[in-house]
Amino acid sequence: MTAEEYQVEMKNICKSFSGVDALKSVDLKVKAGEIHAVVGENGAGKSTLMKILSGAYSKDSGEIFLNGEKTDIRNPKDGREQGIAVIYQEFALVNDLSVAENIFIKEIGESRFINWKELREKAGKLLNELGFGMIDADTIVSRLSVAYQQVVEICKALTGDISVLVLDEPTAVLASNEIEQLFELLKGLRDNGVAIIYISHRLEEVFDISERITVMKDGECVDTLKTSETNEHEIANMMVGRQLSAFFPEREANIGEKVLEVKNIRSGKAVKDVSFDVKEGEVLGLSGLVGSGRTEALRTIFGADKIESGKIFLDSKEINIKTPQKSIQYGVAMLPEDRKEQGVLLDLSVRENITLSIINTISNFLGWLNKQKEMEIVNNLIEKLRIKTASVDAKVASLSGGNQQKVAISKLLAADSRVLLLDEPTRGVDVGAKIEIYKIINSLVKQGYAVIMVSSEMIEIIGMCDRAVVFREGKTVGELEKNKLTEENLIRYAMGVQKQ
Repeated sequence: MTAEEYQVEMKNICKSFSGVDALKSVDLKVKAGEIHAVVGENGAGKSTLMKILSGAYSKDSGEIFLNGEKTDIRNPKDGREQGIAVIYQEFALVNDLSVAENIFIKEIGESRFINWKELREKAGKLLNELGFGMIDADTIVSRLSVAYQQVVEICKALTGDISVLVLDEPTAVLASNEIEQLFELLKGLRDNGVAIIYISHRLEEVFDISERITVMKDGECVDTLKTSETNEHEIANMMVGRQLSAFFPEREANIGEKVLEVKNIRSGKAVKDVSFDVKEGEVLGLSGLVGSGRTEALRTIFGADKIESGKIFLDSKEINIKTPQKSIQYGVAMLPEDRKEQGVLLDLSVRENITLSIINTISNFLGWLNKQKEMEIVNNLIEKLRIKTASVDAKVASLSGGNQQKVAISKLLAADSRVLLLDEPTRGVDVGAKIEIYKIINSLVKQGYAVIMVSSEMIEIIGMCDRAVVFREGKTVGELEKNKLTEENLIRYAMGVQKQ
């Protein structure tokens, strides 16, 4: 096949962030009139590659060809002008405007005089051509179902002269009948010569809709296969196979009695049916794809999000946690995923951050702070967690990311917690800091703490956890003991692939 027969050709694309390689010489070739799936676990580089194609990110090196001609896509405007449209999970619609106004919002912004009747007719014609004439062009977008909002987003993209359509997890919030409608729409666009790049974690959909599949792993392209010549199990196997790194410190597990148990909890749209337990001296991993409900489950247990149904038990007794303050009183503390926004207060000192949650216990009834007691607690935790700081009064903002994370963990320990909910505890820290955090976690469970850890890195779940529960679409769908903790098993559960 000649280069001209590919609508999109990306060659040797490289991209790094702060010295960390996100893409390593990636190749991707997509034909006109093809639905081409791109799959891979969290962090494989799929979204980064698409952002480079659209102009949202600039590549460090490599070449991009559109319809056989080399091009330079410097920003999203460049991408749109060259016929590339991207539909993200979060729609870029104005909820208070009508369908027609959203579809032609660019035209409205550029024109001094608008023929509103003609605009509505054009929108209606476009909707009819796509098979969605049932959507009234005058309807306010916020009143539409999520599926129909997605149709509006696609129509908006089609008002330009597009030749490449990228969809990132387009069915994440759609019902089965809505997915069928979307697929019919995509097939129609494909038949009209549009090159469609379809990113999804749902392998069953990938096999329903695509002609070819590119598998990515650790920032590299593993292979590209014809969909008709492979199967779900082969694709899942291509996404695994890393060896455990040497930097996971060994720990002899001494697991005791059950401490915390959740049964069939529900909260909002993200937590639909979650059940698991954690024991004294155990690290329980919560694994699953982004958006599977792991973080939301922790927030529900911690009282940050309202529990709508289900039960939580501590030492076999049912408890009612309505607020984070109540959770801390029960000895259940949480390390949030976003360290800088929720984990620490960057403008306060190390000392103030560590003792913020226990200020009442180190003050007398008049509100006077017991300085000696405060310094004993702070110095003990700085030494215990090996926090590198110029002084206890240094601002947390002056610390490295790893040491900021240690300060966040020290807050949980200062509060005399028994159960620690750790959401992505090593995200955004370097390898050296990761090893130190792993050692801290091992030390804590050795002391009898029960640790529940969310991680998007499967290798981290395998290396650190005694057991793991896998989430899929807001539900716990599998449990794996230590001897069954493999990337293959985690991916199978997370993607709904039944083992043969």
